[in-house]
Amino acid sequence: MIKNRDFIVVGLQALDSRIGSNCINIAQEIARHNRVLYVNYPLDRLTKIREKADPLVMKRNRINKGLESDLVQVSENLWNLYPKTTLESISRLPFSGVFDLLNKINNKRFAREIKKAVDKLKFHNFFIFNDSDMFRSFYLKEMLHPELYIYYTRDNLIAVDFWKKQGIRIEAALMAKSDLVVANSTYLADHARQFNPHSYYVGQGCDVSLFDKNLIKEEPEDLRHIKRPIIGYIGALFSLRLDIDVLVYLAKQRPDWQIVLVGPEDDAFKSSELHKIPNVYFLGSKKMEELPAYLNFFDVALNPQKLNEVTIGNYPRKIDEYLAMGKPTVGTLTKAMEVFAEHTYLAVTKEDYLTLVEKALSENSPQKELEREIFAKSHTWENNVREIYDKMLILMQSPK
Repeated sequence: MIKNRDFIVVGLQALDSRIGSNCINIAQEIARHNRVLYVNYPLDRLTKIREKADPLVMKRNRINKGLESDLVQVSENLWNLYPKTTLESISRLPFSGVFDLLNKINNKRFAREIKKAVDKLKFHNFFIFNDSDMFRSFYLKEMLHPELYIYYTRDNLIAVDFWKKQGIRIEAALMAKSDLVVANSTYLADHARQFNPHSYYVGQGCDVSLFDKNLIKEEPEDLRHIKRPIIGYIGALFSLRLDIDVLVYLAKQRPDWQIVLVGPEDDAFKSSELHKIPNVYFLGSKKMEELPAYLNFFDVALNPQKLNEVTIGNYPRKIDEYLAMGKPTVGTLTKAMEVFAEHTYLAVTKEDYLTLVEKALSENSPQKELEREIFAKSHTWENNVREIYDKMLILMQSPK
């Protein structure tokens, strides 16, 4: 445990982000026993132009003009900084020399704003925790001189086109010079270890408090007319991450199963054969607080993930949610899914999916449901942060 210290947290998502973030959850957990400065990313010029009507961008512009405070206390130990600066838009630059020059300028602007807040809050001997912000925070170790610089990798970002151009080179260099690299999947930890021997898997936190079957009062109306068994998926229906062929195969092979999909669709899903199969149901997007009620009435939960560069290292938070409600769960075998091997059914082929769903249906029991719930509820943010602390303490206590 680390207590009564100062942390600076930077990352890819602002504290006022419209979507959840591991980084926000980790910062909130650290702030239980330490002072934390959560630094929102500065806007770049293109974003300010393209998204000028976005309320969040408009707020940043007001702050930059001094019309609102740039440093806000969120709770007793947590402050949020809106850096009063604008960065150059460089992510797509093809020339490494030009990119590095402008990126150093961006980092200087960013570091200057952080330093002002650090001085105002009287932070000292602080740690920097960087959630995958490989460009804007590349030079912060040299510019701010933290006691430890920790890089957190939670997605295989360099497989995504936006990051590929400069990210493959930059992230490797940033991992190499960080004091510590922590990852939420064994795959990403193994990848980081190529560049830094102090790279560790620290697990993943997940707030599954919503996913409690005892809180479910009634079946959602649009599920009531669907026959059983229900084989379901909850989440974004994006073809980059999900295998449409697996779903088509299951639906056609077992017309007595009802394939229920809850979540927004991309164009590939909207135009897929799935919409022509009578035992496939698209129920659309639901509010977060509504999802447990749908999951509660699934007989088997699915995660038919594609195996590619983008997905191979991802920690699937939805699996914790499925298991927290005791649901038999069938997913694709990936390095990250090995953590769940004892409590899920892991498939390689679409034929495996058929066999394993049948097995999941036939051998489910109250005892298995309880074991799944206990396992999922062990993945707390408190445990996740404790693992990070343990790795930090090892470094701090080792001979210099």
